[in-house]
Amino acid sequence: MNEQDLRGLVSEVRGGRLSRRSFVQRMAALGLTAPMAAAMLTHGGAALAATSADAAYKPAKAGGGGPLKLLFWQGPTLLNGHFSTGTKDVEGSRIFYEPLAGWDSDGNLVPVLATEIPSVDNGQLAADGRSVTWKLKPGVKWHDGKPFTADDLVFTWEFAKDPAAACVTVATYSDIKVTKLDDLSVRVDFAGPTPFWADAFVGRNGMILPKHVYGDYMGAKSREAPANLMPIGTGPYRCVEFRPADTVRGERFVDYHKPNRPYFDSIELKGGGDAVSAARAVLQTGDYDFGWNLQVEDEVLKRLEDGGKGRIDTVFGNYCEFLYLNATDPNKEVDGEKSSLKTQHPAFSDPAVLKAMNLLVDRKSISDFIYGRTGKPASNVVNGPARYTSPNTHYAFDIAAANKLLDDAGWAKGSDGIRAKNGYRMHFLFQTSINGPRQKTQAIIKQAASKAGIEIELKSVPASVFFAGDPGNTDTDSHFYADMEEYANQATTPDAADWMTQYVSTQASQKSNKWSGQNNSRYHSAEFDDLFNKAKVELDPVKRAAMFIKMNDLVVSANVLPIIQRGSVAGVGNKLHAVRSGWDNDMWAVSDWWKDA
Repeated sequence: MNEQDLRGLVSEVRGGRLSRRSFVQRMAALGLTAPMAAAMLTHGGAALAATSADAAYKPAKAGGGGPLKLLFWQGPTLLNGHFSTGTKDVEGSRIFYEPLAGWDSDGNLVPVLATEIPSVDNGQLAADGRSVTWKLKPGVKWHDGKPFTADDLVFTWEFAKDPAAACVTVATYSDIKVTKLDDLSVRVDFAGPTPFWADAFVGRNGMILPKHVYGDYMGAKSREAPANLMPIGTGPYRCVEFRPADTVRGERFVDYHKPNRPYFDSIELKGGGDAVSAARAVLQTGDYDFGWNLQVEDEVLKRLEDGGKGRIDTVFGNYCEFLYLNATDPNKEVDGEKSSLKTQHPAFSDPAVLKAMNLLVDRKSISDFIYGRTGKPASNVVNGPARYTSPNTHYAFDIAAANKLLDDAGWAKGSDGIRAKNGYRMHFLFQTSINGPRQKTQAIIKQAASKAGIEIELKSVPASVFFAGDPGNTDTDSHFYADMEEYANQATTPDAADWMTQYVSTQASQKSNKWSGQNNSRYHSAEFDDLFNKAKVELDPVKRAAMFIKMNDLVVSANVLPIIQRGSVAGVGNKLHAVRSGWDNDMWAVSDWWKDA
């Protein structure tokens, strides 16, 4: 029986067309226990997803699978998810650290370190949205053999919410209270009604830290913790070597808490190179089992697939390639800081320029000729789920209209054909990471802009530098010492609240937070902030969805230009079974990966 059939039976029970007793009997015939059958009826998609994953997992014992070889053309630079400003660092961290629950490909919560998913029915979720109780799996151990307990959750909360620690997850933990109920349960209390309660200790933001390891490294000392580079987690693999931006190696954790897992004896994550080389190493030569984030032209991927060693696996969530127009001035220094919030960009503070730049992005050509089956034109920053996707926006490519907007706004062309106003000449520095599709996108935008009297200088930064979490490196996306920059962000939950945090004014990257804020574009809107704060407490799902749509419309009318809704593309060896999700990290369920013999 497949997952679709299981979902159909659950619907029949809930609709009164099949008795619970008959359902349990049919599940027993499949070898499933009565408690598991009851969990399916109570928790719906989450239990079904877990059952489906278990049914698809074939190995009868842990180990014996040899090495699992991963190729990340951007190697992690640190291994603490609470400091990870780039996806590569979160992925590396997720191999070793785990949350209470993660998100599957359908956007369902699946237990990891929790015994079950809280709900109103099981009494763990308050009906007024003010608290949630989590029950922890018994017998879980840290990699050094110490027991995992509720004390570790309380500590992780205290660690992440401390402003002096400058964690990227501070917004998740700062407005909650975590109380230990006993060694294996905690209650999370919210300041008010909280519709999205599955944020703290869940998914990307939820990796739990060991109190006995990090206890001496609170606040300002947080970055000094040796475990930032040599993690001690609860995950399926124990870290044995980490060379930043190069190699992560782990060996099977023999005391892992999930039965018969992991299948592989070791894991190696190799960083460096480029996306095309990573694709070739999986699809054509078979030297690696998995290639991460293959942002490569689709035609190239198709040719490499002809090598017969692997296949492309694409999952869609809300993964968007953006063009950010700096709201601040990258050429003016204030108190030792460029792109300071105390400045305004001399061109992008003009709404006419923002509208013109939007018209100069040829999204259809970028989609057709670069991304193909792996991406589609985007006019929204929120591209899923459907309830949060705005119907009010559209994209257009119109050079003539852009010229008219700039003419009418007083941006006159000089003798060299470049526009200027009030002594400011439209010469923009456009930076992004070194990556084939991004360089081609840069070229397309530059060519269109030149026809509107805008001169663009292109800058390409190695991905290991551009996405580094090093506060002393001024070439990062978070410093944004350029007029324009391009990169992608991926939503890590189906709820839009976490995604929209990257546009909240208080989340702006700046010197005071060591450039660890999520708002790299420096977008600022009092109206947006007000809607965001209201959505945080609105329990009516219809009203809340309308708020997110309005927030989306505000953002795309300003300095954040969506370009492409990307699929999360990976190269997977023909024998590898890799559980992935468009709503969580690729490594979210690496414990469930296995190979055909």
